[in-house]
Amino acid sequence: MTETAREPLLHVENLKQHFRISRSYTTKAVDGISFDIYPGETYGLVGESGSGKSTTGRALIRLYTPTDGKIIFDGRDISGNMKPEDEEYLRTNMQMIFQDPMACLNPRKKVKEIIAQGLEIHHMYKDQADLDEKVNTILEKVGLSREHATRYPQQFSGGQRQRIGIARALVLNPKLVIADEAISALDVSIQAQVVNLMKDLQDELGTTYLFIAHDLSMVKYISDRIGVMHLGHLVETGTTDEIFRNPVHPYTKSLLSAIPKPNPRVEKNRIALTYDKKKEGVDYTVGTVHQITDTHSVLATDEEFERWIKDTSY
Repeated sequence: MTETAREPLLHVENLKQHFRISRSYTTKAVDGISFDIYPGETYGLVGESGSGKSTTGRALIRLYTPTDGKIIFDGRDISGNMKPEDEEYLRTNMQMIFQDPMACLNPRKKVKEIIAQGLEIHHMYKDQADLDEKVNTILEKVGLSREHATRYPQQFSGGQRQRIGIARALVLNPKLVIADEAISALDVSIQAQVVNLMKDLQDELGTTYLFIAHDLSMVKYISDRIGVMHLGHLVETGTTDEIFRNPVHPYTKSLLSAIPKPNPRVEKNRIALTYDKKKEGVDYTVGTVHQITDTHSVLATDEEFERWIKDTSY
């Protein structure tokens, strides 16, 4: 089934998230981005620090109130003042895995209390035995044992804490999980374990992920489609293959050129491209979305698009 024939699980249209710093200055953290996420896929959102990735995730799950734009989640409008039933649906069907695995776990609560909190709030269990069983089942799914349920977060390593965070997000069996830099605080070997765990759980449960990260090699491994963000704008989006094989936007090219090569001889000759928005004369606010293929698009003016497309293999 093609993507156009499917209804997106999440439809984001012209999303803006502005923060008023003073009377005369407003930070435009997210400034009019649009994208769709389809059921069962992983959509990677990449960009340098400060590009607006995490703010986007927090606006989608309504930790922030969006300044403007439309967010449709599973057919429900969650962008403005939500109806109580829509808010309940959002809280049970969209969950977040946070960046810091220690800061997001209450050190005074046992693991079973942390994981069971969502189930208790939304009354998604029959009795205490059913609650304990759900907690134990999800613990085993994320590679921890039932004995870990009675321990406190500080008794675990960073990788194990992140597994607890994943268990807390997945115990409600949500349709969409926003993973906000979920592996950046972990060792490289542990990162691979956590990402493989997320992929296995996706195959088993059919979960949809919004995977926010700045590690492009990890995004390439886990994502079906990728959106590239810079200074609050979505500058390029496409399938993983399209972004890595045929990047069009110079910012995307600069990000890809910064990935280290595992071969020392190739690495020695790698040239990291630099991208300066002012020197390039790029103004995101006057650019429009240009379709390259059905799935690949870039934010550019007509002149920029003509110039950039000549430098690619399209």
